[in-house]
Amino acid sequence: MPLPDSSEPWPPASTEKPRALYDAWGAWYSGDPDQLSAYYGGTGNHNRLSPQPRPSQYRGGVVGTVARWFWGAPPDPDQLPDRLHVPLASDISSTSADLLFGEAPTLAVDEQGENKPTQDRLDWLMTEGGMHAALLEAGEIASAYGGVFLRASWDKQVADHPLVDAIAPDCAAPEWRSGRLVAVTLWKVLEERDDNSVVRHLERHEPGVVYHGLYEGSRDALGRKLPLADREETKGFAVNGQGGIPTGAKRLAVVYIPNMRPHRRIRGTPLGRSDYSGVEHLMDALDETWSSLIRDIDLGKARLIIPDSFLDVHGRGQASSFASERKAFTPVKGLQGAGDKFTDMIEQVQFAIRVDEHIAAATAFTEQIVRGGGYSAQTFGESGDLAITATEVQHRERRSFSTRGRKIGYITPELASFSETVLEMDAANFRTKGVVPQRPTIEWPDGVQDAPEATARTIQMLDSARALSDETKVRMAHKDWDDEQIAKEVKRLKDENPPVDIRAGAGLVNGQDDAPPDDAPEEDSPPERDE
Repeated sequence: MPLPDSSEPWPPASTEKPRALYDAWGAWYSGDPDQLSAYYGGTGNHNRLSPQPRPSQYRGGVVGTVARWFWGAPPDPDQLPDRLHVPLASDISSTSADLLFGEAPTLAVDEQGENKPTQDRLDWLMTEGGMHAALLEAGEIASAYGGVFLRASWDKQVADHPLVDAIAPDCAAPEWRSGRLVAVTLWKVLEERDDNSVVRHLERHEPGVVYHGLYEGSRDALGRKLPLADREETKGFAVNGQGGIPTGAKRLAVVYIPNMRPHRRIRGTPLGRSDYSGVEHLMDALDETWSSLIRDIDLGKARLIIPDSFLDVHGRGQASSFASERKAFTPVKGLQGAGDKFTDMIEQVQFAIRVDEHIAAATAFTEQIVRGGGYSAQTFGESGDLAITATEVQHRERRSFSTRGRKIGYITPELASFSETVLEMDAANFRTKGVVPQRPTIEWPDGVQDAPEATARTIQMLDSARALSDETKVRMAHKDWDDEQIAKEVKRLKDENPPVDIRAGAGLVNGQDDAPPDDAPEEDSPPERDE
């Protein structure tokens, strides 16, 4: 169905509950203390489901402490802000993306005969075409927001190949059937004016077609529909009479990749859950712990309490000051009692800094947060020593690789379907020679590899035992090479290292036989001597 012609509430009511979670997860992902204060303090421009201040937040003592979030406490106007934020949430998301897409997955098709150009095109799209970079971005967004939309598009004035974008789900209205994505409307706010009017660009994806619409409304309503030519951002879309553009693909040009299922807060939804889900209060406590340490450091600064007699008076009505760099002072005799020392008049105040207690608490919170996200603490460098082999790394980071395996299970079918759609759009819009659209298989690299020194030692030991061929040695040393590269390297090794076969008594040296051939004439034996 095309986009609406009349005004309606926007964003749609079906997205309110997910967007409330997206606001919270987005604030943690941003790493911005102002966004956290705005969301949990209820002072930001969020949707209606954002937390609002409660009367108990403004009470002191135990009631006020229990009833509030650290980032939701109203700031003290008489003090400078001293809240410290630890960007652990964004660190979790970037680590998740590295575990999944640190090495690009291989999109493999049958290379028999005419399919070779298709494989070459897929390899090019993954590297130079920017698909790998988009997947890295998608992995980070999915970790933070619980899922991500991958969109394929094209713009012949920008590139001669399909473009792949990763889109956060907080600006999407998906439609599901039997748990499968059947349509989705993406929107982008182009302008927010002083009179509270909002200009939006809507992009609705259905199988084989994309509809574009431009609307001017309010924060809560879509408003009236405008011609696409009214804005620079939309005037280039060559839509048909219904406002659509055929994509050349059979399916949607958008797929949804969930981060992890099931969703624990919205049961029954096909949406995925964030790596932050359920540990937000722990991240809040971690920030409170580090902020407490900063306050201890500030209070632990050495301070001096001095008598009025040591101050320099600058005149009637003027302020007094203390020269901290002066080397000698003369006390007023009338202020001293018998036996008092000069140093007794200056008092030093310096509170203890509880570093160890704060570090221990922060470490415990960090481990709980990382575990709640499905990862091992060793993945984030929280181990005292380093693993030597890939096997040890796998053992120590078992939880992280288990989470990686679960996420790969959600990504693989969607990425395979999306890759076929990209090939269809490439063939329809760019006429790439020899490309046959088909569904590729996804080959995932190992999450961890041995160091080159360990691989070299393994190859050397197996070669010394004469249990390894040249081809196997090359494959072990270059796991990312294809069959053609391996075959060339094996041939090069044979050319540079001819076989050496030395057999005792056979006269074989450097592969040459010095013994006379079997059919050579026998030499005359020397005459026998008469005794």
